[in-house]
Amino acid sequence: MFQKLRTNLAIHSTWAEINGAMGDLGTYIPIVLALTLAKDLNLGTTLIFTGVYNMVTGAMYGVPMPVQPMKSIAAVAISSTDFGIPEVMAAGICTGTIMVLLGITGLMQLVYRLIPLSVVRGIQLSQGLSFAMTAVKYIRKVQNFSKSKSAGSRHWFGVDSLVLAIVCACFIVVINGAGEENEERESNQELGDDMEDQSSRRKRKWKRFMTALPSAFIIFLLGVVLAFIREPKVVRHFKFGPSSFEVVKISRHAWKEGFIKGTIPQLPLSILNSVIAVCKLSYDLFPEKDFSTTSVAVTVGLMNLVGCWFGAMPCCHGAGGLAGQYKFGGRSGGCVAILGAAKLILGLVLGSSLVKVLDQFPVGVLGVLLLFAGVELAMAARDINSKEEAFVMLICTAVSLVGSSAALGFLCGIVVHVLLRLRNLTSFRSCSMIWRQGTP
Repeated sequence: MFQKLRTNLAIHSTWAEINGAMGDLGTYIPIVLALTLAKDLNLGTTLIFTGVYNMVTGAMYGVPMPVQPMKSIAAVAISSTDFGIPEVMAAGICTGTIMVLLGITGLMQLVYRLIPLSVVRGIQLSQGLSFAMTAVKYIRKVQNFSKSKSAGSRHWFGVDSLVLAIVCACFIVVINGAGEENEERESNQELGDDMEDQSSRRKRKWKRFMTALPSAFIIFLLGVVLAFIREPKVVRHFKFGPSSFEVVKISRHAWKEGFIKGTIPQLPLSILNSVIAVCKLSYDLFPEKDFSTTSVAVTVGLMNLVGCWFGAMPCCHGAGGLAGQYKFGGRSGGCVAILGAAKLILGLVLGSSLVKVLDQFPVGVLGVLLLFAGVELAMAARDINSKEEAFVMLICTAVSLVGSSAALGFLCGIVVHVLLRLRNLTSFRSCSMIWRQGTP
């Protein structure tokens, strides 16, 4: 038991794991900030609970398993005036209950085995492209998170400007390149080339130094510094100590509204992106790790069955967060454990007063982090080789993006996959009958 915990939390490269921990902040901060400003979400309680979730899941799975907001529930809360914190928590508890039931009954494992890879890749591709398009919107437009709206074009120059976002994006491309495959190829070339001259060795040492830099962490620190430059008086709003813990009172009406408006649209997204896509991507990135959809579904459920009663934001795992943390260097459970410890400390020390800093954080910088997380998730679809699988994947992606519904894209992908299989089966039988009739 303890040996497994040590292995799962082992940190091979401290800076790489810290850098990887920043890869999920492009989705986490905007949604938490929006709910805090629009619906008075208890930020301190959310930081404490999500910090504990990060540390527990990191110790359990040994991979940078992300803890993200439930996006569909958050979207309903931000856009609806009559969907308050009781309804949000009711939706989270209902979703968590159903996820636990799907996990312990084995139904989630059955779904995982039946869904074709092309449909899963379609969901991942659509989610990745959706993240990337949202990121570009963050970079190009000024955002009003409390109303979930854009408020005009961003200025070219300034503390939160287009030039700053472009420089940050270029910095990440120079430091991280296109991904791990290029780094592995370069290291193999280095091992195989014993006769290289001194200048080539210097170039390779310089490349190793560049790739070792924690690019996402540097950019996040820059954003924090710029937040204090934008509003130096923000320090006066700090109140030391954790927020008070209170059980959220949920009325019968809140349960009804939360289930209908929150749980029903969130459930397909949680099943597909928080469990199915996460397990597929985890196997792609960490084939040596073995954990089931049952355990992932149960952890998603338990997070909400515990935290939502105290006003913590409804949470789930997400393929986009996993891809983002992997992109920036996260390779173990220690990556999210570090992030969880930071959240826990901030929640205990500063509580909800931290919202003033987040409100001044350059949104363009968050957009850059989200952009690369989305691209990394979309790149998971590159292993689709056959034209038939690519056809199903792209149908699923197109419908998911245009219809803004992963469930609708999933349904269309499954239908197209079944129709193609029936077509192939019918064609095979027709050819078999023709061959038999032609045989004397």
